[in-house]
Amino acid sequence: MPEILPSLLAADFACLGDQIAQAEAGGATVLHVDVMDGHFVPNISMGPPVLAAVRKISKSFLDVHLMISDPDRYLAAFADAGADSLLVHQETCPHLHRTLEAIKKLGLKCGAALNPGTPISTLDEALDLCGIVLVMSVNPGFGGQKFIPSTLAKTRALRAKGKFLLEMDGGIGLDNARACVDAGADWLVCGTSVFGNGDPAASVHRLFATLQ
Repeated sequence: MPEILPSLLAADFACLGDQIAQAEAGGATVLHVDVMDGHFVPNISMGPPVLAAVRKISKSFLDVHLMISDPDRYLAAFADAGADSLLVHQETCPHLHRTLEAIKKLGLKCGAALNPGTPISTLDEALDLCGIVLVMSVNPGFGGQKFIPSTLAKTRALRAKGKFLLEMDGGIGLDNARACVDAGADWLVCGTSVFGNGDPAASVHRLFATLQ
């Protein structure tokens, strides 16, 4: 069964613990944590202290997406804060193979993310190290963007390359979640579609229902 990953970027940080509890009550067992630095992407979000606070209140798998320049500097900090997986962008890693190996040495599931305009061929020499491959279905940096349909073909092409977990992130909701899974995605990151209507539990439940 595919997983719905509530993206904490879209949650209300004034009541983050309650928002997480509601999403988990709807059936979520994996939470997506977007880390943005205002350099690689035009936004700033959260860092290790917020992740550590989430770890204290949740037993869910914490999937940490590093949308930051020079991620190698911060791998250990996010591991120490409680990450279960670390995803780095191919576009920020001149030595991607080495970065993925470093994540694995920290005992975490490792993965690589690709922007919509980045060809999947850029991962060919590192796919054997990837526990997860993340296809960005919007350009990273902000929540609430419109899904880019061409990323479905990209996902299908990646699915043919291996048995790693295949994740999609951006603009995913009730209208396209099924299409993402049909293209080969295992994990669907959902932000606004989970936290945008005031009832995260019901939203997660409805998203899972579309995948039955």
